[in-house]
Amino acid sequence: MKVQEATVKRIQQLRKKQKLTIRDLSERSGISESTLKSILQGKSENPGIVSLKKIMKGLGVTVREFFDADLFDDLEPED
Repeated sequence: MKVQEATVKRIQQLRKKQKLTIRDLSERSGISESTLKSILQGKSENPGIVSLKKIMKGLGVTVREFFDADLFDDLEPED
């Protein structure tokens, strides 16, 4: 799995765990719904760290908590 795929899966895991809709997360993170959908659908292959940090804040997790998941253990090398 690549970093982008793992990141999207982690956002979805945390969003679903908290029973947040995409609209809810958009409002909580201050990121437009269209931008958030683009990230979650993999259309935005390299979302910026600022956007990711806003999403993490919207999810109520720190950077450390976000990346503390098995998804990130065995990532494929990037091209």
